[in-house]
Amino acid sequence: MKKTNAMRELDKASIKYTAIEYLVDEEYLGAIHVASQTGNDITKVFKTLALTTEKDELIIACIPGSDELSLKKIAALTNVKKVEMLELKKLQEKTGYVRGGCSPIGIKKKHKSFIHETCMTKDFIFISGGQKGLQIKIDPKDLVSFLNMTVSNIIIE
Repeated sequence: MKKTNAMRELDKASIKYTAIEYLVDEEYLGAIHVASQTGNDITKVFKTLALTTEKDELIIACIPGSDELSLKKIAALTNVKKVEMLELKKLQEKTGYVRGGCSPIGIKKKHKSFIHETCMTKDFIFISGGQKGLQIKIDPKDLVSFLNMTVSNIIIE
């Protein structure tokens, strides 16, 4: 298995994780497919979403795979009027990653990071390893601390 930027950063910080490969289906790149391919509970498979503010500031949000992000909650937490999903054509330029392989770890541009509060009730979660077909199993406390993430209720209920 080839090391990704996300894996190299975790290694450099001496953070324990497990890399898990799975078969990619270009038609279904979402977290629900990842959960079914890896045999994991969808509430532990967190998807990474890239957003932007009206000032073109990057925001990263991680939420459980079957949930929907609340743009209003993210806007309120960042004290901006409006937050929207980053255009797919700008994803690689802004994050260094492609759709289906966007990890919250290894993004070089300055940004704020958020994660849904349910992660703290799990002994481990899965996040993208930085390429399609690769997940990282990690202790959420380690992830939150390493990325200085804001833990909050950021989903639509």
